[in-house]
Amino acid sequence: MKLSGVMPALVTPFDAHGRIDFQAFEKLLVHLREAGVTGWVPNGSTGEYFSQSMEERRDVLQFVKDFAKPGEILIAGTNAPATREVIEQTAMAKEIGYDTVLLAPPFYTRPTQKELIKHYETVLAAVDVNLVLYSYPAKDGSDISFELMDHFADNPRVIGIKESSGVLQRAIDIASRYEGKIQLVSGSDDIALDFMFWGADSWICGPSNCMAKACCDLDRTYRSGGLGKAREMMKTLYRAMNILESGKFVQKIKYGCELQGLPVGECRAPLGPLTDEEKAQFRTAMEPILNW
Repeated sequence: MKLSGVMPALVTPFDAHGRIDFQAFEKLLVHLREAGVTGWVPNGSTGEYFSQSMEERRDVLQFVKDFAKPGEILIAGTNAPATREVIEQTAMAKEIGYDTVLLAPPFYTRPTQKELIKHYETVLAAVDVNLVLYSYPAKDGSDISFELMDHFADNPRVIGIKESSGVLQRAIDIASRYEGKIQLVSGSDDIALDFMFWGADSWICGPSNCMAKACCDLDRTYRSGGLGKAREMMKTLYRAMNILESGKFVQKIKYGCELQGLPVGECRAPLGPLTDEEKAQFRTAMEPILNW
């Protein structure tokens, strides 16, 4: 399975009562498709999966699957703190029609690399899906080591790694070491162009919820050979991307959707609202993107 293009790590819209707002969700997905995204990644951390019940997670996966057209990539986030729960979530995704899942190390538990290898092996043995690893040690408290990637490098069902460590040298090492085996997927948004240069053909991108046209234009421009133009685009995107990485990531993405005329509601607790100062800072950085 070849991963390519911009695939939004989707937000989950909520209404004023904190329920999933599927009307707002559809408007967002239509907007993203028109911008040129290549697929959909629901129930990741940007989608606040950690705040959702099993029924809500099922509803989100089903809604996105029903919206998707043939040829659009579908990757389900099925993370949970325990292997048993991950298997349950992954089996549910498979039943709905997702053949690929995105899995970070189980949060809170901080497994050793041997335990993590066993975790992924157990999930793959239990459910017939492809796996995209997700490296985000700042959030999960556990790394995905080269020992682990070496272990799975020849497994055809471990197809890629979303690299969100923010360490470009690590991304280069992954691209060089596992070429033709594990696909490098961009997950460090403020250095996305660097990832493209080093071989990332796909970008699982939270910011594309609120800056889809710009992200897709950057991807298309680079692919067409316009490196100089792509560099100028990245300069325009960089400040907003960097502010997102500084904290309150999901809140700022949802506020960015509001700035695009696509309100998706507030985040669920414990994630709190942005301050007026935080909104002003992000709004200023978004201005050239809103006028893209």
